[in-house]
Amino acid sequence: LCEFLIVCLCLFQTYLFSDGEDKQLQMRTGANIINTNCSAAHTRQALCCKMSVEYDKFIESQKKWFCHVDDDNYVILPSLLQLLSSYHHSQDVYLGRPSLDHPIEAAERIKSNGMVSVKFWFATGGAGFCISRGLALKMSPWASLGNFISTAEKIRLPDDCTIGYIIEALLEVALIHTHLFHSHLENLQKLPTDSVLEQVTLSYGGYENRRNVVSIVGGFSLVEDPTRFKTVHCLLYPDTDWCPKPKPHHGK
Repeated sequence: LCEFLIVCLCLFQTYLFSDGEDKQLQMRTGANIINTNCSAAHTRQALCCKMSVEYDKFIESQKKWFCHVDDDNYVILPSLLQLLSSYHHSQDVYLGRPSLDHPIEAAERIKSNGMVSVKFWFATGGAGFCISRGLALKMSPWASLGNFISTAEKIRLPDDCTIGYIIEALLEVALIHTHLFHSHLENLQKLPTDSVLEQVTLSYGGYENRRNVVSIVGGFSLVEDPTRFKTVHCLLYPDTDWCPKPKPHHGK
């Protein structure tokens, strides 16, 4: 199976980045599917290869915002639009949620074969993150045309960490922390039910707990909708043709 990384290029063009060809998905979604020709492995090199392709595609697109999410995320578009409307795409904006409660520390290799320690925050890719076009353009010397891969090798960290390294450590632009993005690394059942539809991204599962999902009630049971994404979608867009329709009440 191919791993898909979904990228929303606002306003709103969605690209699916795949490790291989998938004509059935192309026909089913009608989306722009990009074959990265990267390895399907979950290694640092493979992840950075994919992110490099994503970045170049965004720069080429002329879109205002680059939002990266994984294939186990659900994006609540009204919330994303509301969040992005607080900023301007020409500003230096890096939005996301760290998976750590402290900056990461990396050993940066320098030309004289020495090492220097560098600390920076990064937004975890598993929850999604957004970068303004103005900031993305400034990343170009370290990210465009394959440079992203060599930058990642310099600090020997994965793709999302490398994004944070370029933005925070090299460009000295601070990550804007937001709790509206969510990954499978957190306990999603703790998210208050009445706030679920106000979030920007949701996730589900995890390696140890497949039942780690948001608590929300709707037209689907847990068996029918184990991720709760269908339920969320139908609460947001009840007129979708596959959403359960409320049964009419007949008076006596």
